Amino acid sequence: QVQLVESGGGLVQAGGSLRLSCAASGSTFSSYVMGWFRQAPGKDRREFVGTISWSGSRPYYADSVKGRFTISRDNAKKTVYLQMNSLKPEDTAVYYCAAGGSIPDIREGHDIHYWGKGTLVTVSS
Repeated sequence: QVQLVESGGGLVQAGGSLRLSCAASGSTFSSYVMGWFRQAPGKDRREFVGTISWSGSRPYYADSVKGRFTISRDNAKKTVYLQMNSLKPEDTAVYYCAAGGSIPDIREGHDIHYWGKGTLVTVSS
C-alpha cells in the first residue's frame, strides 16, 4: 500500500514559480512510475501533466507544460517534485500525484495504482 500526499500549492502571480512535492509512504515507492495530473475548475476530467520513470530518467510532459514544468524524484526521500515556472492563469487547477506501473499507463491515465488527494494551485493574472 502506498499513500501519496501533495504539498506546495498556493496562490502565485502569472509568470511566477511554484514547486509541488508528493511524499509517499510505503516501501515500494522506487518501483513505481510517478506522474502528475491536474483538474481545472469546472472541468470534469483530470489532465495529464507529466510522468517520470522509477529511475528518474525519461521524463515526459504534456505539450501544454513542456519547457515550463520539470518533474524529478528522490527515491531515498520517497518524494516526487513538480517544478512549475512561467505559470499562466490557465495552469490554475488542483494538482494530483499518481503512481502507476508504466509510463504509457500514466500518460493515458489507465490503471493508476494510487492517487493523492491533490493540492490547489491558483495563478492570478
